Amino acid sequence: MTATSDLSDILGPSAHVDSFTRDNLPDPDLWPEFRMEGFQYPDRINIGVELTDAMVERGFGDRTALIGNGRRRTYKELADWTNRLAHAMVEDLGVKPGNRVLIRSANNPAMVAVWLAATKAGAVVVNTMPLLRAGELGQIVDKAEIEFAFCDTRLMDEIVTCAKTSRFLKTVVGFDGTSNHDAELDRLALEKPVQFQSVETGRDDVALLGFTSGTTGSPKATMHFHRDLLMIADGYAREVLGVTPEDIFVGSPPLAFTFGLGGLAVFPLRFGAAATLLENASPPNMIEIIQKYKATVSFTAPTAYRVMLKAMDEGADLSSLRAAVSAGETLPAPVYEEWIRKTGKPMLDGIGSTEMLHIFISNRFDDHRPACTGKPVGGYEAKIIDEAGQEVPRGTVGRLAVRGPTGCRYLADDRQTAYVSDGWNVTGDAFTMDEDGYLHFAARNDDMIISSGYNIAGPEVEAALLAHPAVAECAVVGQPDEDRGAIVEAHVVLAPDHVAGPELAKALQDHVKATIAPFKYPRSVKFTEALPKTETGKIQRFRLKTPSA
Repeated sequence: MTATSDLSDILGPSAHVDSFTRDNLPDPDLWPEFRMEGFQYPDRINIGVELTDAMVERGFGDRTALIGNGRRRTYKELADWTNRLAHAMVEDLGVKPGNRVLIRSANNPAMVAVWLAATKAGAVVVNTMPLLRAGELGQIVDKAEIEFAFCDTRLMDEIVTCAKTSRFLKTVVGFDGTSNHDAELDRLALEKPVQFQSVETGRDDVALLGFTSGTTGSPKATMHFHRDLLMIADGYAREVLGVTPEDIFVGSPPLAFTFGLGGLAVFPLRFGAAATLLENASPPNMIEIIQKYKATVSFTAPTAYRVMLKAMDEGADLSSLRAAVSAGETLPAPVYEEWIRKTGKPMLDGIGSTEMLHIFISNRFDDHRPACTGKPVGGYEAKIIDEAGQEVPRGTVGRLAVRGPTGCRYLADDRQTAYVSDGWNVTGDAFTMDEDGYLHFAARNDDMIISSGYNIAGPEVEAALLAHPAVAECAVVGQPDEDRGAIVEAHVVLAPDHVAGPELAKALQDHVKATIAPFKYPRSVKFTEALPKTETGKIQRFRLKTPSA
């Protein structure tokens, strides 16, 4: 833990009464080097105000901000809504600046409104996915010492279960994720004023804790300031996407992920554009929304773009899309090339991370290549290093190291030193840089399985399987899959008196779905007499993997 006084020369003023997050920033000596050229903000700034009230003052009040659950909401409606909610949080529920607030919801306008309201109240928000179970939520609550949770009433069971045994979570309040406004938080806000004196948070106050998806061991929380949320918009969204008020965004990533929060909330609202939000962002639903609202900017994974390409052959009109952003997994060259052939526009492959908040390397509309991630976004620089931290020759596979205006700050976590080295963020990805400075993805450095854009940690799935009485030993690996990029495959050694077969395989899959987030379950279960091991007994997972084509 770092004493607040150690940061006084680095950080500006704070409005947090509850100083937990600032107290638990890593030691400044362990921070990456931040390069802030071109990103200047006042000492006091609140991202919630900047995306709502400030937009109304700039003349965007009557323009559509959010589309979802059967209705449109203007910037004025969003500002009023979030101000009433903020009043309720502060006056009725006792939220204080710096308190951590957990939000549990699918992608919908209400989730965005609750996030913005809590931010206006000066809270530090932790957005979570609706698929998480009580045990997973409990780890997050414990790590961030969360006292308040706001939850879509349709998803209350797991968070209520979590709260029953939590040392920290004391207040769980429901909100209506539909458009009916018929839940406790909505009723508290109903008669509140539409004007709210938002907390004048410091630009260096923590606004968001982003928990990394698929983390092995205890969860890691990345800490992002108010200015960080503005910089990803004023950097990547402005430079690479060229967002204008005429844009209409659509996408599949959860708002609980920083990729989704940026692409489906921060980016459109920063520039007076509109965001369409889908609770079920399946490719068919995305296609329907693109056609209905003439969406112009799409954020999703290559697996969804494959479905869109097939839909075009069947008559789907996706010509309104001017920007197709691909991230979350490697963009195969054939998908990129077919997209250009059918639309005449490039697909913008990019890479980001929760630690860096959003995309920091990307292709551009006028500078793109197949099987290439592009070049650093303005303000960032990248290099490829070896295990000793030395830069490797061009064309050599090595570890990706980046630095720029955003960077890794873990909440009270010794793993800070594993991600940050000599002022650089070392992302865990293996890349090459060619002679022209373009970056090409090679592989992940760890055992993370990236399936349909989700990061899934094999050891977490193994732990869930081992809790089943039929499983004596198991190893989980990622296997290449044409549609998903990779699938989770479990190799299982059975305990005595259990018989291998399709029924048991399904029972194990159902067990995993009930134990951890369902998307992590093994889509393939293979029974085996023994697992390959070293002489010391360590499982050789690489021997279970099918080589990529």
